Amino acid sequence: MSTSQLLLTGDRLALGMPRDEMLTEYHRWETDPGTVLGRGARFPRTWEARAQEWDRELDDHDHVRFEVVRLKDKQPVGLTALRVDAREQRAEFTILLAPSYRGKRFAEEACRLTLDWAFHLGALRAVWLRVLEPNRAAITAFEKAGFRPTGRFRKSGHWMGQYVDEVLMDALPDEFPGPSAMVVALGS
Repeated sequence: MSTSQLLLTGDRLALGMPRDEMLTEYHRWETDPGTVLGRGARFPRTWEARAQEWDRELDDHDHVRFEVVRLKDKQPVGLTALRVDAREQRAEFTILLAPSYRGKRFAEEACRLTLDWAFHLGALRAVWLRVLEPNRAAITAFEKAGFRPTGRFRKSGHWMGQYVDEVLMDALPDEFPGPSAMVVALGS
């Protein structure tokens, strides 16, 4: 199996290019009950549906994906994605962490690296996301990465069989926390 081509390196993680040979593993992460719960999806997607979606996304230049890689052993620990609206210069952010790597503060750094790319290389003016209100761990990680709550869709999500609010959050380039990993990498 090939290793991910690393694009942007942080303290413990890096963003890399997603790999076709990892699709089975990515699908396993997506169908984990904790992932299904966190996304409010209620039911996992079949392998066939996921494989077809993967192929469609490869041709969609407005859907940018990154493999999140742990630096110490080059292990993939998750995926992040930006669904870019080029006309508006903004994107919707999503993240998926492998179940065994949750609770290790990887989400915060993966978010920050993806925002770094979005603002400093992608020249986006805003990145936004939706998160289920009961998912406090995710909300905390997003806030530490630079996202701020901006609104909510009331009772539009599902959590443990209940309708719950989806919290809307966004991040702006001028509020980006800390130096860009790109600047640090270039030694500027």
